[in-house]
Amino acid sequence: MGIGLSFHRADLFGARRFVGFENYARAFADPIAWQALWNTFKLTVLIVLPLTAITLALALALNRATRGAAIFRGIFFASSVLSVTIVTLIWRFILTPDAGLVAKIVTTLGGTPPPFLSDPNLTIPALAITTIWWSVGFPMMLFLAGLQQIPADMYEAAALDNAGPWTRLFKITLPSLRRTLILVIMLQTAAQLQLFGQAQLLTAGGPSGASRPVVLLIFEVAFGRWELGYAAALAELLFLLVLSVTFIQYWAVGRAAKEER
Repeated sequence: MGIGLSFHRADLFGARRFVGFENYARAFADPIAWQALWNTFKLTVLIVLPLTAITLALALALNRATRGAAIFRGIFFASSVLSVTIVTLIWRFILTPDAGLVAKIVTTLGGTPPPFLSDPNLTIPALAITTIWWSVGFPMMLFLAGLQQIPADMYEAAALDNAGPWTRLFKITLPSLRRTLILVIMLQTAAQLQLFGQAQLLTAGGPSGASRPVVLLIFEVAFGRWELGYAAALAELLFLLVLSVTFIQYWAVGRAAKEER
């Protein structure tokens, strides 16, 4: 249905006229669409790379059969079960420049609170921080599962060879987590290419589209301007991008599995 709709000029009232590839040509010529794609790319990079590093570090620190480690695993995973509405309310309370938590701390220290939600240079980092906090739980659990699959005798053999912690990390742990690392990066990349809720609720894509990702643009085109055909074309192009990332994921994981055999 979406593919067929993308070849038409249509609105919410059912009016429809076939226009061929006009919507796709419009998408490639639309500076607003390119801005949204660039915003999506920046968000993906600013989220995926730090999130992968943070969750890997947390998994390494909490990969212990102790009560304290179990409690902290639960604490870090808890944010992942919250709805996007709750997450954005929490971070709006933290980042609001007038009465937010950060503003109060900065004001107490004699500084000027940064306008995280209205400065075009700060809205993307604000969305990235919010999303990282929200997304920590699942990749951390994937890394923990991967760590528990590493045979203990490998570490015992390394200890007999007087291998230090850094040697064990780079010679045993990280190579053994290669497939998990690729999986986390690809899953998070596909997820962040579809980022929507926190951008809509935290910054509304502003100011002047500075934090508007592609999915939010599709939503605005479809339900704000009622251009369903153009919105469908944008959605199909995004689908092809996510599909490409998925194929790369399967190829990379399969190649890593073959090299480990």
